[in-house]
Amino acid sequence: MDIQNATNTHTDAEITKNGPLLSVKGLTKIYGEFNENTLNLTGPIFNSNICPETGAIVACADISFDLFPGEVLGIVGESGSGKSTVVKLLYFDLEKTDGAAYLKSFQEGEANFLNISNQKKRYLRNHMMGMVYQNPKDGLNFNFSSGGNIAEKLLMAGNFHVGNIRERASGLLEQTEVPSQRMDENPGAFSGGMQQRVQIAKAIANNPPLIFLDEVTTGLDVSVQAKVLDMIRNLQQELGTAMVVVSHDLSVIRMLTDRTLVMKNGRIVEQGLTDQILQDPQHAYTQLLVSSML
Repeated sequence: MDIQNATNTHTDAEITKNGPLLSVKGLTKIYGEFNENTLNLTGPIFNSNICPETGAIVACADISFDLFPGEVLGIVGESGSGKSTVVKLLYFDLEKTDGAAYLKSFQEGEANFLNISNQKKRYLRNHMMGMVYQNPKDGLNFNFSSGGNIAEKLLMAGNFHVGNIRERASGLLEQTEVPSQRMDENPGAFSGGMQQRVQIAKAIANNPPLIFLDEVTTGLDVSVQAKVLDMIRNLQQELGTAMVVVSHDLSVIRMLTDRTLVMKNGRIVEQGLTDQILQDPQHAYTQLLVSSML
């Protein structure tokens, strides 16, 4: 698959017909002590995430967006832009400083799921969300076999029939292009690309409506990147799962996403349809990103 020339296939009508699956409002994460001026003294205008008065670090601030069923949303920016922080907040790996998020499939979309109990957060992660991390060691237990990692996700969602679990794990590995006969092998014996495939199999195990992918091709060889991205795109089209794809690489964003948010110094500086942003970027920072891939 030619990453540069790949295109997405979702239409506006297909994406928006059911209303938002995920709504994020004012999501903010600040590290350290901050004051009333911290947000006003940081961001792209100052080219800094660090508050000059308090030293607080604004990882992300006032992030708002909607994600629709079956849509793939990209978040792009350089290292330190806050893009990974956004998905880690939504997946409960980090605690927010401020903001709200609503999932249509959870309590009819009326509960800010960032404020729910830890028990309910575990339920949400195990039933309605999946995550694929940049480093497979963050998403896989290397003390378990590849099949065991998938079984863990199934067990956490209340599936206890050993035969069904093993059958499901085998099918998911085949679906993600990992030979099922390697199901009992430890993922530490796999290549980086195959470890990412096991992560993806684990993430989709319970058919969640929402999956986060955080720099999933970083560190992989170019040929392996293309195969992993092609597999993700095919799976997304087959399953119809909504995805949030975080990447510093606009080639990845171009291949996978329908819409894109561009982040710099913890803020969104531009957003819109991916094709429009790549063909006619408006913000100077986006223009720089686009020119770097030409």
